[in-house]
Amino acid sequence: MTEINRRDFLRTGLALSAGSLVADAAEARPAAAARSSISSTALTMPTAHSEPRTRLLFDFGWKFHLGDPPGLDNLGSGDGLEAFSKTGAFAFATAGFDDATWRTLDLPHDWAVELPFVNDPALGSHGFKPLGRNYRDTSIGWYRRIFEVAASDQGRRFVLEFEGVFRGAMVFLNGCYLGRNDSGYVPFDFDVTHFLNYGGTNVIMVRVDAKYGDGWFYEGAGIYRHVWLTRTDLMHLGHFDSVVRCEVKSGHAHLSLLTRIENESAETRSARAHWRIFDAEGRLVAHAVTSEQSLRAGESGSFAAHATLSSPTLWSPEAPYLYSALVMVESEGHIRDGERVSFGVRTVVFDPDRGLLLNGRPTKIKGTCNHQDHAGVGSAVPDRVQEYRVGVLRSMGSNAVRTSHNMPAPALVEACDRAGMMMMCETRTMSTSPDGLHELEAMIKRYRNSPCVILWSMGNEEWALQSSPLGEQIVAAMIARSHELDPTRLCTAAVNGTYDKGVSLALDVLGFNYNLDAIDPYHAAHPKRRLVGSETASTLSTRGIYSTDPLRNWVSAYDVNQTNWSELAEQWWQFYAARDYLPGGFAWTGFDYRGEPTPYGWPSISSQFGIVDTCGYPKDNFHYYRACWGAEPVLHLFPHWNWQGRRGESIKVWVYSNLDEVELLLNGKSLGSKKVPPLGHLEWQVRYEPGTLEARGHGKGRTLLAKRETTGEAVAIRLTPDRAAIRADGEDVVIVRVEALDRAGRTVPTADIPIEFSVGGAGRFRGVGNGDPNCQESDQQPMRSLFNGLAQLIVQAGRAPGIITIGAKSGFYDGPPLPHTEITVEAVKVDPRPAVA
Repeated sequence: MTEINRRDFLRTGLALSAGSLVADAAEARPAAAARSSISSTALTMPTAHSEPRTRLLFDFGWKFHLGDPPGLDNLGSGDGLEAFSKTGAFAFATAGFDDATWRTLDLPHDWAVELPFVNDPALGSHGFKPLGRNYRDTSIGWYRRIFEVAASDQGRRFVLEFEGVFRGAMVFLNGCYLGRNDSGYVPFDFDVTHFLNYGGTNVIMVRVDAKYGDGWFYEGAGIYRHVWLTRTDLMHLGHFDSVVRCEVKSGHAHLSLLTRIENESAETRSARAHWRIFDAEGRLVAHAVTSEQSLRAGESGSFAAHATLSSPTLWSPEAPYLYSALVMVESEGHIRDGERVSFGVRTVVFDPDRGLLLNGRPTKIKGTCNHQDHAGVGSAVPDRVQEYRVGVLRSMGSNAVRTSHNMPAPALVEACDRAGMMMMCETRTMSTSPDGLHELEAMIKRYRNSPCVILWSMGNEEWALQSSPLGEQIVAAMIARSHELDPTRLCTAAVNGTYDKGVSLALDVLGFNYNLDAIDPYHAAHPKRRLVGSETASTLSTRGIYSTDPLRNWVSAYDVNQTNWSELAEQWWQFYAARDYLPGGFAWTGFDYRGEPTPYGWPSISSQFGIVDTCGYPKDNFHYYRACWGAEPVLHLFPHWNWQGRRGESIKVWVYSNLDEVELLLNGKSLGSKKVPPLGHLEWQVRYEPGTLEARGHGKGRTLLAKRETTGEAVAIRLTPDRAAIRADGEDVVIVRVEALDRAGRTVPTADIPIEFSVGGAGRFRGVGNGDPNCQESDQQPMRSLFNGLAQLIVQAGRAPGIITIGAKSGFYDGPPLPHTEITVEAVKVDPRPAVA
């Protein structure tokens, strides 16, 4: 396997064919003896059976219809009640159904982001999109896909897996009803082996009903995560049953290797599991083989082995080192199945006196809570955008995220594993009902190998349960099940205001939402309880705005705005940073998000809690956290210096820095120097004159300069892609920063010019945004107004290599037109993830 393919494989988590599995083990380069002792016989492998596992991406070439198609308002059954009485009776899920008027699209897909905004107060917390029982026509969507399965695949096992559908998914295949899933966040799958037409055409139909929500925030609508079709042998690994548990002692990592093998053949067969452990460079560093067991037809069994890593490289936010484990099923001398899982070696201890000890070192959680939507794409976030979002947070020094308030997408967890971003992984429903436990179990099984996960969260602010004995009972049972599935991690929940009864009593680590004045007294009364700031801050600000204006639904970007329950950025971080017993916390929120339009209602359509806006563009508080959390010297000066018509008026000027001293100058004249307070800010009142506002910071052996200049009017558009080349795999995206420049090439920080976009060549338009919490322009049309100088364009690669051409010009506005500008991005030929044709 080449190094680039190995990296791609580790990124995607795909399993390899048997031939590749054997080649991987046989050709792997053993590491130095100091790292592991492996005899040559360890590489002896049984003969491979051809292609025991193929995992195919099932995202491309779907048809979509918004609302019930004609004749399908009752699933095509008229007024009768017998629609589900006969298997195979749903004619719409067969090849004869006419879908000629349906729209063709690729997944992931969120149709809610395409809908108009509706001024209905009942929809406010969900982003004013017309979803719900009063909006049936826009709350139901149908997906259809035709595909073929080779006749030679008869006798194999096929599983259809959905990573996430919002919501109420009913799945049909070849006229047969497979089942239903109501949760919008939990993956679900169907064994479709007996429903397929081998050697012929197959038709899958998915009806999605988003009339009901799972939460109180924007949740989207549709098949908004990936779909997979996996083909295996009848002797195969259990789903998410391969586990690597690490115990670090005396410079060694002792690995407990657990998996489950299922025999779905018609006869008794013996089996055992082979494990191969690789380091991040692809070198074989350990191996193990389980004992052989006999499995009757239809029986499954657990298989355990052990291995040791000498002097392992530990995973941490500073050095997120990942190993991978290749587990293979051997039966009767053949490799029948195999998969690869990534893992990291690290220790996590929550100590009641010292906070979080990561690999034995006190480590502050510098975290943010985040919902899952992004500008332009809604909840259907491409994998690359997940990486981008994690990168934005890491760039301000953040080292942790909380997945508020649901099981996250696999691509997000994988991005956090790679980036060194710790995670508090939260389930959607605090319940021991069958559905509630299924959600919890699915989350833990899916992500228990991920080193980024440091806590499992049982839920958030369950008002009816928080203070009741019922809540304690439910959460105690959830935690007991969590520890059965994963004895290596502790459990928490986000609790607001009730800390001495109910849910709180059952928690391994008590999560405090806000309520700073309650934490010290609680710790004094319960000094042996482990605590964490599960939700903090809820500071309010609008990017690029420096005067709160309720008529425009704007909040100033200075750190002076909060709700009646929350804290300013400086308040909460100074509090947590000063207390060793507190491991840190998670600020609400990292990103602005659709829905919950606090502090205003209509026409605001998104929150203003974010440290960055919905595009990921930093607000000024971003630089406060960067100065406190990051290792690099920081000097951030604000506001901008474009105050036309305000000459002589006093302007509040702030500086965030982690240097020792800062001098402020206006047009070369010093306005004085000030010492930088720990974890605080500097402030001046400056009478406005056009020109140059400059800060000079000194400390840490360096001098930094920061400037704000009065710009001219906008005369040009600049497009800046996040990368010059992307993968031509139909999935990758380029994220383009859009800004207006004056004649000197400076960004105009107040520009609000409408921009029209064009995309040609080897890519396609994916979405737009600008971070304005009040902007009701479409995210799905190739035009967007700048908001305080910025907008964002997302362009997706096609599946063929070539040049993507991206153009922009100003739309109609009261000002001189800006000329067309154009950039190119290369879509590079790669080996894409295997996909259903």
